[in-house]
Amino acid sequence: MTIHTSHTPHEPGDMAARDRAAHRSTMVSVWVNIVLASAQVLIGVFAKSQALVADGIHSLSDLLSDFVVLLAGHHSRKAPDADHQYGHQRYENAASLILGLLLLAVGIGMLWSAAVKFHDPSAIPTVHSIALWVALVALVAKELLFRFMLAVAKRVRSSMLVANAWHARSDAASSLVVAIGIVGNLMGYPILDPIAALIVGFIVGKMGWSFAWNSLHDLMDRAADAEEAEAIRQTLLVTPGVLALHDLRTRKMGDLIVVDVHLEVDGHMNVFDAHDIAERARDMVMQQHPVLNVMTHIDPVGLEHPADRSIA
Repeated sequence: MTIHTSHTPHEPGDMAARDRAAHRSTMVSVWVNIVLASAQVLIGVFAKSQALVADGIHSLSDLLSDFVVLLAGHHSRKAPDADHQYGHQRYENAASLILGLLLLAVGIGMLWSAAVKFHDPSAIPTVHSIALWVALVALVAKELLFRFMLAVAKRVRSSMLVANAWHARSDAASSLVVAIGIVGNLMGYPILDPIAALIVGFIVGKMGWSFAWNSLHDLMDRAADAEEAEAIRQTLLVTPGVLALHDLRTRKMGDLIVVDVHLEVDGHMNVFDAHDIAERARDMVMQQHPVLNVMTHIDPVGLEHPADRSIA
């Protein structure tokens, strides 16, 4: 006897609160990036600082990523339909992949632009001191933005928002490098400005590769991490009536998890009692873990069977 049960997504109120928090944090990032990108590019051109211009382009890529996040957030809220019966949560995974590829492309462009300067170091101009002040303001603003966005991302458990927050942190790190490069240029070492731009490009490219690679695995049905899978397993095992479990499988769906598991129950009980056990197990998992859906298969066993022959 095998009974299949499933569960609907998290409560609409929880999802709505999550969406509102995500939207607010992203809009804060949009306005910060508009101001910073404009100031960095304009002042960078005026002050003849390639590093500051590169940092401004990085801020522009942040702005574009914010719009990608807003678009993905809008689509991921859509209810399940005939073509997407588990919902649209994977829009978030796709958005994270796009953000990663965007960062990678921006980083490669920065590396190329900075490398060209090394062909004729004598042509590198001395930058204006105002570039340093802009770089320092950008550093402080980006670090504060990162801390704010990461706190929201962790609270609502969104990997897409985590990726966007770390994008802001990469800008903070690049602004620090830019400031150091500008200081070196002002002290009589003009080569340090394109070196700073080169380092910024490497930081951006490395982070982009990491995000893109992780998002690609999520889109390929990567399982939940071992710690989360074990926690789900223990929740199922403490459900009254569950003697053991096996074939516990998980896969990511956006920032939520889809669970498939075989539960072993007393083979002498009737179908209604077995179904109630499956319902209780499912409800406990849904209440205690970030799970989108649970599919349980009830396997009847004799009471002499081992209490736990589970695999995770």
